[in-house]
Amino acid sequence: MQNREILIVDDETDIRFLLGSILKQKNIQTVFASSLSEADNILKNKKKFDCIFLDNFLPDGLGVNHIKQIKNNYPQAKIVMITAHDNQTDREKASNEGADYFIGKPFSSESILKTIDRLAV
Repeated sequence: MQNREILIVDDETDIRFLLGSILKQKNIQTVFASSLSEADNILKNKKKFDCIFLDNFLPDGLGVNHIKQIKNNYPQAKIVMITAHDNQTDREKASNEGADYFIGKPFSSESILKTIDRLAV
């Protein structure tokens, strides 16, 4: 089985830990960032992630505003927007910017695992 790796960008430590624990069930390696700038540094030094879980409201900006940049530089990475602000406007904006999937918080382990399966990560 190939080594799969996901970048989790969320400023909440408990969310990063929870996502990491859920993804471990699928033998997926995780790397964590608590801000957009930290994620940018990680992405510059890592050539490939299979998927990026991206929170929207982060200390240094909105995740949705960085989707196009991430997609341009890392077109192979699937982007899952994951945020507590789950409304139709935010879903449409994330989709229009290039997000592959959108998950509202709170989320279940099942919804995360189904998303991974749907995106073939």
